[in-house]
Amino acid sequence: MTKQQANWSPYDNNGGTCVAIAGADYCVIAADTRMSTGYSILTRDYSKISKLADKSMMASSGFQADVRALQKLLAARHSIYQHQHNKQMSCPAMAQLLSNTLYYKRFFPYYAFNVLGGLDNEGKGCVFTYDAVGSYERVGYSSQGSGATLITPFLDNQLKSPSPLLLPAQDAVTPLSESEAIDLVKTCFVSATERDIYTGDKLEIVILNADGICREYMDLRKD
Repeated sequence: MTKQQANWSPYDNNGGTCVAIAGADYCVIAADTRMSTGYSILTRDYSKISKLADKSMMASSGFQADVRALQKLLAARHSIYQHQHNKQMSCPAMAQLLSNTLYYKRFFPYYAFNVLGGLDNEGKGCVFTYDAVGSYERVGYSSQGSGATLITPFLDNQLKSPSPLLLPAQDAVTPLSESEAIDLVKTCFVSATERDIYTGDKLEIVILNADGICREYMDLRKD
């Protein structure tokens, strides 16, 4: 008789896909609303996008319990910052705070894969992409989550950013208009939903620009 080994993990992967695109004066952040475990769908209406500040939004995939803990900690740190400095944190400052917070937990990491999007101090769109232990980079576009391997090559093909090795340094923003970026994001998710069982149900799109924040929703495949 073979011995059965009992295994327990503090982590789970709840799937889902996040995308962000930065433009000259806007930022588009999008994520699907499906939350799964294994071959089961836990809910079809779970938002993966959270507002960190007036000009910063974070989309997260991975283990949603860790994501929730991370969001609560960032909210507390931002509240302390506001009391000390009497102003909201800028998006680049929030990006550094998120990196420090993830790196601090590097020996027992938050199993969360984040994309931070917003507007910088000059009103330009900015996107920061992360790994689980806080290594980050400012980019023109990014994708994280279970559908990232399908979406990233497509975005590379459509929007290829200039190499960071070029001198003088090139702007990371994409050349698309706001409406073109939204259409591109919709196309990404429709394609990824066909191939990835953890992505689907509904697409939530958040657009940040000088006028503020607005949201759009689009139905995706539900099977």
